[in-house]
This record gives sequence, structure tokens and C-alpha cells, in this order.
Amino acid sequence: MLKSQRVLLRAFTRDDLERLCQFNNDLEVELAGGGDPPYPQSLQRLQAEFDQNASHGGRDGMSFAIEADSRLIGQCALFNLDDIAHTAELGITIGDRAYWGKGYGREAITLLLDYAFRLRNLRRVWLRVHANNHRAIRAYTACGFVEEGRLRAHVWSNGHYTDLLCMGVLRDEWPPPPSVPSP
Repeated sequence: MLKSQRVLLRAFTRDDLERLCQFNNDLEVELAGGGDPPYPQSLQRLQAEFDQNASHGGRDGMSFAIEADSRLIGQCALFNLDDIAHTAELGITIGDRAYWGKGYGREAITLLLDYAFRLRNLRRVWLRVHANNHRAIRAYTACGFVEEGRLRAHVWSNGHYTDLLCMGVLRDEWPPPPSVPSP
């Protein structure tokens, strides 16, 4: 659906679930993502959730599979949409460690921001990230996000407390980079 030079953002299919389950059960991926404390997830539960959501029909919302080299490498989404303020929260996980540190996340974020600002008419996109996730912070900063706040020692992660950063980017601050193709 959304495509750049190396990355495709598309809807999830049932065929993606086995690989997604691997990502969701990889402790290093979960800790790097900085979400809730890691919990195991069975493939059956993931399939049941997918089937339940699919049974409702309609559109898939703003959750995307990230594909590179014709394989699923992660996921990203816009959520917590505020229709009045025209804002949304961004989340991304590159679950395939072979694609870490090579710009694929940055490319996916760029596509997602173009979608948010140009196609969804959002005014602001924000996110939360653990302060010790330096790789993610570098990617977010390269995509135009700035630190807007810090909750000190807010998150328990991997045996210690860490700060939680709130970062955001405004549409007026974000010119689409040359690598994002115009439709």
C-alpha cells in the first residue's frame, strides 16, 4: 500500500502471524521495543485475535506490516487517534534483527509520517520511547521528532528503572524527505 525504495507498508495477512508470533516472543525484540513487560503469546491466541478482528469486516485501521526483500520484518501503526486535535501516537517494531541498524525503521517511519500528514490530515504525531533505546531515538530524531518531555525513572525494564521520553513532530516541521515518492 505505502512503498519506498526498500520498504512496503501493507495490511497484515493470516500468513504473517507465525513470523509475527516469533517477533512477539523474542525477548530482545520486546525489550528493545520498550513496551509493557514481555509476556508470552501463543500462535493460537494471535490467530484467534486476527480472526475475530477480520470477522468484523471493514478496514484494517492504521496498523501496517513492514515488508522488505519480500519478507515481513516488523510492524508499525498510528493509534490513539484524536479526531478533534488531529493527533495520533506512532509505534514501530522491527522484529527481524537482521534488519536492525540499517535504516529500515527510519524508512518505515518516513512512510508512516507521510501517510499521517499528507493522507490522514494529522497535525501532530507523537510517541513514547525508553531513554535507553538509543537506536530508536536516533531514528526518530532523523525523522524530525523532538523530545517534548521526560518522565524520570518511569519505566521498569530489564531489571531497572529508566526514563520515558515523549517525542513529537508537527506537520509544519516535517517536510517530506526526498526519499518519499509522491503518488
